[in-house]
Amino acid sequence: MTEPNHHHKLKLELRRGVIVLAVLAELRQEHYGYSLRKNLLSKGLEIDEGTLYPLVRRLEKQALLVSEWRVEDNRKKRFYRLSPSGEAMLASLTQDWRQVEHTLNNILAEASE
Repeated sequence: MTEPNHHHKLKLELRRGVIVLAVLAELRQEHYGYSLRKNLLSKGLEIDEGTLYPLVRRLEKQALLVSEWRVEDNRKKRFYRLSPSGEAMLASLTQDWRQVEHTLNNILAEASE
């Protein structure tokens, strides 16, 4: 495997671990699919439709999101937002993320000494 290709695959693995947390955090405010994708991109997280839409459907099946169809701009759109279970999961995962981030920062700091 070439170095750039190997780096790309490892980078995708890192991203995969944070996408769920980013989507849950963004859905503290209601969004439909395209607006969710656009907002994540504006904050530096690019996510393609083939990843995003199956993810939000899976999170809804897990009762972490609720959705409803509405007509906006003469188009039917499915709007998603956190459910109460999703809010609790976001709080828990955020705490877990901060602990992992703290630990990893310590490990990286030691490695650079």
